[in-house]
Amino acid sequence: MDAIVLARWQFAITTIFHFFFVPLTMGLSIFVAILETRYVRSGKEIYKKMTKFWGKIFLINFAIGVVTGIVQEFQFGMNWSEYSRFMGDIFGAPLAIEALLAFYMESTFIGLWIFGWEKLSKRMHLTTAWLVAIGSNISALWILIANSFMQHPVGYVIEPETGRALMDNFWKLITNPNVLLQFPHVLSAGISLAGFVVMAFSAWHLLRKSEVDFFRPSFQMAAIYALIGSLLVGGIGHVQGQFMVQHQPMKMAVAEAHWNTEDPASLSLFTIGNWEQTEDVFSIRIPALLSFMTYSRPYGEIKGINELNHEFTQTYGPGDYVPPVALNYWSFRAMVGAGGMMILLSFLGVLWSRDERLVTRTRYLQIMMFAAGLPYLAVTTGWILAETGRWPWIVYGLQEVNAAVSPNVPAWNIVFSLVTMTVLYTVLTIVALKLGLKYGTQTLKAGMRRPGAD
Repeated sequence: MDAIVLARWQFAITTIFHFFFVPLTMGLSIFVAILETRYVRSGKEIYKKMTKFWGKIFLINFAIGVVTGIVQEFQFGMNWSEYSRFMGDIFGAPLAIEALLAFYMESTFIGLWIFGWEKLSKRMHLTTAWLVAIGSNISALWILIANSFMQHPVGYVIEPETGRALMDNFWKLITNPNVLLQFPHVLSAGISLAGFVVMAFSAWHLLRKSEVDFFRPSFQMAAIYALIGSLLVGGIGHVQGQFMVQHQPMKMAVAEAHWNTEDPASLSLFTIGNWEQTEDVFSIRIPALLSFMTYSRPYGEIKGINELNHEFTQTYGPGDYVPPVALNYWSFRAMVGAGGMMILLSFLGVLWSRDERLVTRTRYLQIMMFAAGLPYLAVTTGWILAETGRWPWIVYGLQEVNAAVSPNVPAWNIVFSLVTMTVLYTVLTIVALKLGLKYGTQTLKAGMRRPGAD
């Protein structure tokens, strides 16, 4: 197998495994800080118990997330050395800031939060909780600043002698319009994911009538949290789609299996396509809806795959500039479909958790035990769309994936590391799942023990 295909698979697998943990860390850190805030402001012991119980789930997820993330940066120098050579001066700055500022910040204060319950004042301990939450989310922000340059390059110049991209304007880099949409989208996805995870564990206990006075309020707060996050994801995602049509039109075209330019453009509900011939075999479409969603009016041109590919060959030279259509089309629908289900289920959670009758809705609680899989499906397919939808570019309009791979790394080396990483990450994910299930389904008395005591 070609080395570039193997390098792609390795980065994709390790990134998706790592991304299982990142959104939950982002969302759950804020949820735990909110719980502790309510404890400090109200003095009610139940919120302290909630903080400690759900804090344990956060700590497990955080620890595994750190381990799975360490390998990521090493791959840039090993499998993608030409990419590192081309834009290392730009990409390295946000990664360095993320490590030196945000990661050390959250790592330091997470230790104070774990061991400071009896040593710090209530308000000082609460401060550490919020600093952990801020550090976790700032860490993601710097990673997304680096990624946003790959999606929408700004603040750079190309060095004439070497052809390398050099940073020209740091302010433009960190205020990239792509990151101003991408970060809130990822943050709100983390909020909804955390809400669904808390609801899933709470539903397990409520089905067993276990400590209802603790887990019904937990479920109610998580449902509100998840609904807010899910609505924000959808709203911000809509604005992202409008931005995408303007700046990455091919990504939107493949996400909609939109073959030819239309004005007004129809929205695909379901399409079976001849992906190689770029044409429909069977399709259900709503006339003018894609134009309406893009321009907020029932007309407006949306360029199609065939016309865009022709334009790109005229601009960048001969080649195939069409990303994998089937992968992106169905990833987009999985993301949107999961998001719609999340809004519905979290709304029902808010509606039905207001009184004690929640424990009688066994069918709903049974669904919610497994509904935590929906946000994981949404964030994974969303990330697949974000990354594969810009192929063949690794840095949009500047460097293709084929030109970014390390030229001297043989395929068998990548096979070895690919298999090793896949096995290792699978084991770590199983460990995280088992630990999460162990502590999420334990009795409240066990859950009240100091986080980290085990």
